[in-house]
Amino acid sequence: MSNHKYAVSPADGPVVVTGASGYIGAWIVRDCVEQGYAVRACVRDASNPAKIDHLLKLNSAGLRGSVVLYEADLFRPGSYDEAFAGAAAVIHSGATVGFNRETPQEVYDGCFKENAHVIESVRRSGSVKRFVFTSSFAAVGHPRDPGYVFTEKDWCGDNVEAYKGRWSEEQIPLDRDIAYAMAKANTEKLVYAEAEADGGFEALAILPLHVIGPLMSSNHDQSWSWQNHIKRMMQGKPYKGGRDGRMLWNCVDVRDVARAHRLCIETTVGSNGSRYILAASDRNGELFTWQLQALLSSMFPFVWQVGGEEMHNEKPVKATYDAPRAYCLLARQELGIETADIETTVRDMVDSYYQLGLIDPQEAG
Repeated sequence: MSNHKYAVSPADGPVVVTGASGYIGAWIVRDCVEQGYAVRACVRDASNPAKIDHLLKLNSAGLRGSVVLYEADLFRPGSYDEAFAGAAAVIHSGATVGFNRETPQEVYDGCFKENAHVIESVRRSGSVKRFVFTSSFAAVGHPRDPGYVFTEKDWCGDNVEAYKGRWSEEQIPLDRDIAYAMAKANTEKLVYAEAEADGGFEALAILPLHVIGPLMSSNHDQSWSWQNHIKRMMQGKPYKGGRDGRMLWNCVDVRDVARAHRLCIETTVGSNGSRYILAASDRNGELFTWQLQALLSSMFPFVWQVGGEEMHNEKPVKATYDAPRAYCLLARQELGIETADIETTVRDMVDSYYQLGLIDPQEAG
């Protein structure tokens, strides 16, 4: 048993992971199983092999823990009651809004509904001591001068004058980015307040930036994902995100993000309201698109052309706004996490694409 009132260990009981079939969620499940936890993996459809096979395979991988599947729906009240009953901790990485074609208002409202249903089930469990949820750097970032380094003390509503009137509740139905950021920040603050009022559990948050790294399933190759954008670059296709492909990639390994979630349920340093940015460890993990292109070209010289942003004489045609700068310093300090270097992350990610047959070697040669 842990010495800290809210800290959790495998001896304290099962750990629940919501969104377990997803990219980050699946790696959280694997990390917890590796550390000996009995994991209750919540998925929306336990009959879909594409969504669950990579989870069930963990039970025959010779790892210390185990996985049991539970079906649950974020929009159905009480859906998580069975999975949460008797659990020691909940890692909430599930989300359905923000990735589809919802209106800005639906994004905002849906975020609150999802989290409200999960928190209600946490309260009813009477056993959950730690609630860790995947927030977003969107809850942190806000307009600042180029090169500004964000920390966990920053919130997206800071420096409101720089939004030039965009940061207001009236903008929620009109601006998807504002709706998403405001929803993430307000939900995060609400969850901390709910945990404080309840007194039976603590809530902590992970705030990831550009999450990349190996895929456990072909289902993790979603068109909107950062890893998919790099796959397209490996296929010689231009990256059209950001401003015509011009952006600063602040990269963190998905396995480090998963490990940080698990360390949050175990920490005796963090407490209710603790939030941790998961981003590059140092400047080596912060790459403009053209620098990422160059890295991919140097690491995979057999690829005849790497796509990305428009270049001229090996330099980008246009300059890129120097943001967002942020580092996972607090996570390293308080959670004790050691992060992977960018070359390892990129190599393992691209290798997984080849292994899953999602990149045709003939396309690259």
